[in-house]
Amino acid sequence: MPVSYRKSKMFRRSRVMRVSWNVWKPRIVFWIGAIAIGFVSVGFALAADRAQDFFMQLTELGPYAFLLPLVLTPAGFALCAWLAFAVFPNTQGSGIPQAIAARHLRNDTDRLGLLSLKLAVGKIVLTIVGLFCGASIGREGPTVQVGASIMLAVGRVGGMAQARGLILAGSAAGIAAAFNTPLAGIVFAIEEMSRTYESRANGLVLTAVILSGLAALGLVGSYTYFGETSVMATSHLDWAMVAICGICGGALGAAFSAGAIRASRRIRRWAHPNPLKRMVWLAAGCGLAVAVIGLISGGQTFGTGYKEASAMLEGATVSPTFFIEKLGATFLSMISGIPGGIFAPSLSVGVGLGATLGTLFGASIALSALLGMAGYFAGVVQAPMTAFVIIIEMTGDHEAVIPIMAASMLGYITSRMLSPEPLYHGLSRAFIAASIRARRADQQAGSARSQGDAVTGT
Repeated sequence: MPVSYRKSKMFRRSRVMRVSWNVWKPRIVFWIGAIAIGFVSVGFALAADRAQDFFMQLTELGPYAFLLPLVLTPAGFALCAWLAFAVFPNTQGSGIPQAIAARHLRNDTDRLGLLSLKLAVGKIVLTIVGLFCGASIGREGPTVQVGASIMLAVGRVGGMAQARGLILAGSAAGIAAAFNTPLAGIVFAIEEMSRTYESRANGLVLTAVILSGLAALGLVGSYTYFGETSVMATSHLDWAMVAICGICGGALGAAFSAGAIRASRRIRRWAHPNPLKRMVWLAAGCGLAVAVIGLISGGQTFGTGYKEASAMLEGATVSPTFFIEKLGATFLSMISGIPGGIFAPSLSVGVGLGATLGTLFGASIALSALLGMAGYFAGVVQAPMTAFVIIIEMTGDHEAVIPIMAASMLGYITSRMLSPEPLYHGLSRAFIAASIRARRADQQAGSARSQGDAVTGT
């Protein structure tokens, strides 16, 4: 065959590849989906912040307005729980366990029960309602489920068969856009979502994070979540606080994680005879307890805790019981069954723990708060790389990289020793089991109908 003919044939084939819609359709649809995640994440963040601010404004309208949470919070919890079970099933809690569970499921119908556009809408709306009612929740975990749902829907439209990779990419894009932390989004996808490095999905993850991040930057510009800090470890006491905050944070994070897993399992067994009614009453009771804790703390435990955490990272002193009160409010909000994440509240708990330890030992409050945040967050999620990367990106503090890394690793090691089962993966098992049971029940019902039809036909 002449060389010129072979070159001509290769050229024609490359032109067909370049102009073929079947080749470009999945890529274009995927890019649109990644950009959509950025826009949705920013809109979600703005709406969540407005809802939280509106709640605080309501509690300051009059001399007795501070008592409003005693009515609004339990009622809001009950409403969110009812909608989460009756209208938007599988939107309960953070959303990260649902995304992890969906990656382990092989049936597309099972995945749709955990990740769909309907559930994404419900997750956003109910998380905003929860923040408006004073729940100690965050929007970052829900953004993971929303991002994964959008990307999975995009994959179906574009004819992409890489469901596991799409879920991974959507989750990473959600974290990146929610915190404006692109590196943390990538590390989170590798360390927490997949628990391994998947070379086949790295291009999807990187592209999704870049495009969602660009969309977010176009809307709100470049910013650091907690502003700019520049504290560093300079004395022997500062380095001692690395060990103290890391170990104490890891131990407290392990207690929260183990308690949440154990409580969720017991609640599922308790609610089994009549789950809707019992979960609504449980949510109302948890809401009332959250309201009481909020009143005792002077309103500091309502919402994400962002303002309190920001103040402590700047060196402000807080009540020594803040981190305990915030942990209690977050735990109750989590087990209540309402949609909402624990990322932001956990960061606030860690900051409060570190600031309290810093005050107790006479160390720098700002540095101790930073180290406490790293140790506790790593202890809760048991993902040390995600912890120190996300904290460095959120604070812009490159002077304390080594101390933050050390505190995160100590928190992780301590947590693994006390609670070997990671929080999100432990919670995801319930969704996996429920999906498998539901599919088997549908198969048995279909088989029974087929047998009935056969008997009727004969």
